[in-house]
Amino acid sequence: MDPRFVIAGVLRREYVLPPAGHPLLDAPGGNLLYAAGGLRAWESEVGLLGRVGEDYPLQWRRDIEARGFDTQGLKILPGSLDLRSFRTYTKDFEQSYSNPVSHFARRQLSFPKALLGYQPPDLNKEPRKPRPDAPSVSDIPKEYLSVSAVHLCPMDFTSQGQLLSAFKAGLATTVTLDPEAAYMNPDFLKDLRELLNGLTAFLPSQEELQALFWGSTNDLWEMAEALGSYGCELVLIKRGGQGQWLYDAMGKHRWEIPAYSSRKADPTGAGDAFCGGFLAGYRKNYDPLEAALHGNVSASLAVEGSGAFHPLDVMPGLAQARLEALRDLVREV
Repeated sequence: MDPRFVIAGVLRREYVLPPAGHPLLDAPGGNLLYAAGGLRAWESEVGLLGRVGEDYPLQWRRDIEARGFDTQGLKILPGSLDLRSFRTYTKDFEQSYSNPVSHFARRQLSFPKALLGYQPPDLNKEPRKPRPDAPSVSDIPKEYLSVSAVHLCPMDFTSQGQLLSAFKAGLATTVTLDPEAAYMNPDFLKDLRELLNGLTAFLPSQEELQALFWGSTNDLWEMAEALGSYGCELVLIKRGGQGQWLYDAMGKHRWEIPAYSSRKADPTGAGDAFCGGFLAGYRKNYDPLEAALHGNVSASLAVEGSGAFHPLDVMPGLAQARLEALRDLVREV
């Protein structure tokens, strides 16, 4: 059966030291899987578009398929592809991506040999240059071009733009996009006008949005209105533990949605899980507020455990119960 949703993004081999609990040492991750987990909490028939090398564990691909995902869009490149990713958190949930040796030593953990020589990638160096781990237009199976609902995870600016054009030239009528922080700066404002024109929803974090409008305004709603004027229907500002702000450019509506109060164990991938849930919610009845609520719940499930597929292993009915509880907390401003 062909998928009804497609998510395009990057895969990672993750090494995560959460604030508490067991570390993840060489586990399947990346924004593609976290977004897919957030969507799969609500809907099935999800296709994945991404890249791996021949060294990506075959069992992981089988596990992804066993979760019910369509993997014909996972291209296996010849040779190896360095997908390693390290992050650690303090007890206050502050993140760090560098110096893994010292962080493992501080926690009195054996350093994984697979992380020897690891350096975090400098994504700010060439944000326009297509990276080998980002899917390209040539990787898209023809069946995916018939899908009407697509989400593009953070990746380099050029790859996102090319994928967006390809899906819009196909049958995609709902396309959402989560930007990469590397290109969210004033130098890219002109380029973003083209990227956002005709986009269903743009989903930056508050920090990314503030970086984009650095020096021009400090008003988040003013920033959202500016992006809406570029031809984007919805702007969703992810504010971490403070929830989300949603701007509907068509109806000029503004909503503030608090984060669902859940037990926070590992925030890795919460923003990506939100985006997956947002797409699922939007496609139910094209209600932007319902979309944001679905994303909010997906993120609340993701942070309660580690790993991209934690939202799929929770108690049946939990997501729907949280959705009902959250509706009463929304504020239109």
